[in-house]
Order: sequence, then C-alpha cells, then structure tokens
Amino acid sequence: MSESARIWSLRLLALVIAVALWYRFSLEGRQTLTERTVDAPVSYNRPRDMVILDPVQSVSVLLRASSKKIRQLNPLQVNVQVELTQTQKGILNVNLAPEDVQVPEGYRVVSIDPDVIRVELDREVTQRLPVKPQLVGEPAAGAVAGEPEIIPNQVLVTGPESRLSQIASLVTRPIRLDGHALTFEEEVYVVPPSPLIQIVQPSKVTVKVPMEQIEEPTPAKGAPGKAPASKRRGAH
Repeated sequence: MSESARIWSLRLLALVIAVALWYRFSLEGRQTLTERTVDAPVSYNRPRDMVILDPVQSVSVLLRASSKKIRQLNPLQVNVQVELTQTQKGILNVNLAPEDVQVPEGYRVVSIDPDVIRVELDREVTQRLPVKPQLVGEPAAGAVAGEPEIIPNQVLVTGPESRLSQIASLVTRPIRLDGHALTFEEEVYVVPPSPLIQIVQPSKVTVKVPMEQIEEPTPAKGAPGKAPASKRRGAH
C-alpha cells in the first residue's frame, strides 16, 4: 500500500470513529430526562476528640438523569459527606451543596431536602464509672439474695462530656435469681446507657451473688405450745 493510500485509510478510520461517537452522544442527548428522589444517608468527618449529638441520619436528594440511568440507579450508591472543622463544642448549621452528594457518573443533583442541617458538637471524654448488678426474679423458696460482689466494680467508658456528667453508674444485663438457693457467680455484659456512650473495657464483669437461707423462728423455752394429739384425747 502506498503512503498516500495509507494516509487516506487512517483519515477514513478517524471519520468513522468520530461519526460513531457523535451518534452515541447524540442518542444519549435525545433520551428523555427524568427525576427521582432518594433517601441518602449522611456521614460525618468530625474533628478528633469531638462527638456529634443526635446527628441527622439522612436527607432527601432529588436526582436528574436519562430515564435509562434512573431505572438502573441503586440508591445505596448515593450518600452525603459532611466535613466538620470546628473544634469547639456547640451548635452549628451546615449548608449542604450538590458537591457534598456522592452519586455515580451521569446523574445531576437537583436539590437536597433539607439543605441546611443542625449539628451539635461535644467533647469526647474517657472516664471510669461504677457498675451495679441488675437482679431480677425470685430465688428458691427459703432463700434470699445477699449483697452482690462485682469484679471489677468499675469500667472504662467513652462518650460526650455532657452525657457522661449526668450518669452516676452503669448497670449489668439482668441476672436471674429464679431457682437459685446457693451462692452463684455469673459473667454478664455491662449495658451502655446510650448509643453515644461506649464501654471501652472491660465489656463484661463477674457478679457473685451470695444466697442466704431464711431460718424459721423457734418457740422460746417454756412457752406454751400445743399438746400432742394423744394426750389431748386422754384428757376426756
């Protein structure tokens, strides 16, 4: 093949590719645009040592795309990312913009509802709190539960400073006394009082419950009592 023929072949190939691309994009452009609302979860990038109180979990995002893409959309692919830079505790209003919404290529964010969310920041602190056992049920007849022993009697927790300041102690999961007549031990989880408060360590404690027997009172010496039935019959 001559040099001239080769050049014309390359030009023809380039023309065919250009026409094919034009046809493809022209076809996509002629497709009907439609809209769809998606409930998008909100995730927060918060500053270190800060915690968000009662965060907004989701917002409604209105998307626009071709009818084909709208049909193919997986709602799990849509989410909202919020960047927080404030390092002081307090309340702030965060404006949400289309660039905060992560969506697959080919979709346009039309609106976000609400487009302003309220965020309350608090300091995250770590401290120890005492643990109390939660005893439920009735022991076996003739037995009562004594003062339980907890090992360890404190656990390390982390959470918002304002919430932890209101908590004096934590409790364990219920420990059932039903049917127990003798002293027993049980390893149980400590219950977090709030989803924002986490048990760092240990997550379980050992509770030893002493069981005591109730002694029936005995008549005092010399106190009158009932005579045996045989003696009562002989008296007649």
